[in-house]
Amino acid sequence: MGACASTQLTSKGAKLCWQSNVNIIHLDGKLEQFNEPIKAEHALFQNPNCFLCSSESMYVGSLLPHVDPNEELQFDHIYFLMPLSKSHVPLSLHDLCALAIKANAALVRSELITTNSIMKSSSVANANCVAYQSLSKGYPH
Repeated sequence: MGACASTQLTSKGAKLCWQSNVNIIHLDGKLEQFNEPIKAEHALFQNPNCFLCSSESMYVGSLLPHVDPNEELQFDHIYFLMPLSKSHVPLSLHDLCALAIKANAALVRSELITTNSIMKSSSVANANCVAYQSLSKGYPH
């Protein structure tokens, strides 16, 4: 009997195995996963008009902090590639909700679903989207 340790559930026939990944959500909603350490510059090199931000550091009403290009990306975290034009615009609740939904959809589409990532994106989507819907009732979009 073998044991696999980490945090990502994959299905290979009837055998289940846990693996960790770095998760990057592209502008088009595509999920890119890495199962070995990478630096932010790897994603940024391929996307020169973008910056990378961590889902862990997104707050409504605040600017999105850029991940330093030399920073090693963390396993089981979700990172978003964002257009440079969003660099100096505070994150709205609507935008946060849209990003959470985009991340959740990308993870669900993926054959490799990170349990921790889904729980994080689902909780963000549920909490913030419910709040957004409550706040936006009666306001035109």
